Amino acid sequence: MAKKNLHVSETPATQALRRAGVAFTEHPYDYVDHGGTAESARQLGVPEHEVVKTLIMQDERAQPLIVLMHGDYQVSTKQLARAIGAKSVEPCRPDAAQRHSGYLVGGTSPFGTKKAMPVYVEGSVLELPRILINGGRRGYLVGIAPSALVKLLQARAVSCALAAFSPPPSPP
Repeated sequence: MAKKNLHVSETPATQALRRAGVAFTEHPYDYVDHGGTAESARQLGVPEHEVVKTLIMQDERAQPLIVLMHGDYQVSTKQLARAIGAKSVEPCRPDAAQRHSGYLVGGTSPFGTKKAMPVYVEGSVLELPRILINGGRRGYLVGIAPSALVKLLQARAVSCALAAFSPPPSPP
């Protein structure tokens, strides 16, 4: 069951948001290994499309970057590479992602990262009235206006979303 109206201690992400004067709401939930955005959305009673995942990726020169994507979509690394002028893009290994971001995988926020990295956001995320995004620890999302992604992170809009896999319909 989701935790309601609980304050979560500060994280580098919430410290960065407060310093920048960004209003946010706190949304703790019971973290489940490999539960992903589907689990957090279910517990919090919000559409998974409004839960934005933070992915640490790297280009062909092993330069890290952050990709922000709707929870119910995947990243087309080919489309992303084309959009950012890279030869290729791939997810970082978990240990590399943690080293670059300073966060545990499953608790990665784009705010307050250990290393400054370019940030790319699926353009349609910026069209939502409000998003939930990781607040810097597992089991903790913050609600913010998507405009904060551009204001604080200089996030660049890209188009690289792939619909999550769903099995083909059964024959009639």
